[in-house]
Amino acid sequence: MSSISTTDLASLNDSSKKEIATFLEAENSKQKVQMSIHQFTNTCFRECVQSVNNGDLSSQEEQCLSNCVNRFLDTNIRIVKGLQGLQ
Repeated sequence: MSSISTTDLASLNDSSKKEIATFLEAENSKQKVQMSIHQFTNTCFRECVQSVNNGDLSSQEEQCLSNCVNRFLDTNIRIVKGLQGLQ
């Protein structure tokens, strides 16, 4: 990955600067979503999976994971709707 110097950034026109800022904002948003998914996956796994002796989940573990994921999704949808209401 090549690096961009401060001089290179300063020499960009306004359109290019705006494009870079938009790209960086989108990448930051993607990273936040990925971190949230990792966090809730880890939380649900620790909460629901009792052992990893074999590759199969018990029906109770499957149900727990399904409920956990659904709660996460419902919560995030509610948060997004609340934030949209603030705008």
